Amino acid sequence: MSEDQNKRGALAGKLVIDLSRVLGGPYCSQILGDHGAQIIKIEPPRGDETRDWGPPFHDGDSAYYIGVNRNKRSMGLDLTKPEGKDVLLRLLQNADVLLENFKPGTMEKWGLGYKEVLKDAFPRLIHCRISGFGSDGPWGGFPGYDAIIQAMAGWFSVNGEADSPPTRLGLAAVDMGTGLYSAIAILLALQERETSQQGQYLDMTLYDCAVSLMHPHIPNYNYSGKVPGPTGNAHPNISPYDTFRTRTVDIFIGAGNNRAWAKLCQTLDRPELIEDERFASNVARVENRDQLKVELETSLVRQDGHEVCDTLARAGLAVGPIHDTQQVVDHPHTHHRQMTVVDKWYKMTGTPIKLSRTPGSIRHLPPKFGAQSREILKQFGFPGEEIEQLLDSRVVLETRES
Repeated sequence: MSEDQNKRGALAGKLVIDLSRVLGGPYCSQILGDHGAQIIKIEPPRGDETRDWGPPFHDGDSAYYIGVNRNKRSMGLDLTKPEGKDVLLRLLQNADVLLENFKPGTMEKWGLGYKEVLKDAFPRLIHCRISGFGSDGPWGGFPGYDAIIQAMAGWFSVNGEADSPPTRLGLAAVDMGTGLYSAIAILLALQERETSQQGQYLDMTLYDCAVSLMHPHIPNYNYSGKVPGPTGNAHPNISPYDTFRTRTVDIFIGAGNNRAWAKLCQTLDRPELIEDERFASNVARVENRDQLKVELETSLVRQDGHEVCDTLARAGLAVGPIHDTQQVVDHPHTHHRQMTVVDKWYKMTGTPIKLSRTPGSIRHLPPKFGAQSREILKQFGFPGEEIEQLLDSRVVLETRES
C-alpha cells in the first residue's frame, strides 16, 4: 500500500449513509469518518437540532454540533416525501452502512424497514439503529435520552458524595458510550461480511449500553446482595483510590495493590503505614478508608501538589492533579498526543485511536447544512435536470427550514 493510501485511513472505500442526529449516532459516524469512511450526513429539513444547541456558536452552528460532525458531508433530505425515500434508496445502492436513530417504527412507517425492504434490496447492507430502549419489551419504543437512561440504568444512584441525592454525570457518557459500542458493532459486522458476504441489522440501545457500563456496581450487587450507593471520588473496591488535598491543588492517587501501597508510603516518607494493621491489605484499607485518607493528607497538605504528582509518577505510581477544562486543553501532554487539533477556525479534540500505518485524519470540517447536497447527487449519478427538480421541490435541501 502506498503512503497516500495509508493516509486515507483504515476504512477508506467504505460508504456510510448517516441519518442520525444529536450525539450517539453522530459520534459513531465521526469515529468511522476519522478513519477514512465516506460519511454522508442526511439531515431532515430542519437540520440536526444540535446545530442550535448553544451558545457558543461558530458561523451559526453550535460548538456542540461542531464537536461530533467532522469528516462528513451534509445533504438535506425530506424522507416524509416519496421522492425523498427514492433518493435515499438510490444512495443505499453503493452503501456499506446505514446508521439511524429514529424512534423505532419510523423507518418502517416510511417503507424503509430493514426486514421489510432493506434486507432484500441491499443484501450486503449493515443497518445500525440506535434507540433508547429498542422496539420491543416493556419499554420498547419509548423515547430515551442520556439523562433518562443514566437515571434508569442506576448511574444517578452511584454518582456523587455519600450523602448527596441521586446525581447525573456531567458527561453524556450514555450517548457517547453507545456511539462507541455502535462503532464496534459496525466494525464487527463489516469483518463478518468479509466471510458471509451478507449484511445484518444492529439493534443498539442506550439502555443496554448503560447497563453494560455499570461496572463494578452490578457485579458487586450480584455477589453481595448489597445495593451500591455513591462513594464520592473513592472507589468501592480499592483503597487508596481517591482525591487528596495538598498545599496547592487536589490530586488523585490510585494504589491498587500492596506493592503500590508500600511504594506510596515509602515515597511519602511514611513507611510506618506499611505495617499498620488498619492498612495491611486492600480489604483492610477499604474498610478503613477514612482513616487512611487522614493519614495520607497529614503528609500531603504540606507539599506542592504538582511536585508530589511528579515525584509519585516518576516512582511508578498512578497519580495526577485535578484539572479543569482549560488546563486539559492547554496541557503539554494533550498537545503531544495530538488531542488538540487546529485547522483554520476549527479547534477540537483529536482522534484517540492511534494506528501506526493508517492513522486517522481530518479531511472535512463539520459541514454547513446541505452544503454538499448538489455535489452528492452528482456523485451518485443523478442527472442535472433531476437535481434541479429535487432542489426546487425541496425534496433535497441546501438551506434549513425554520
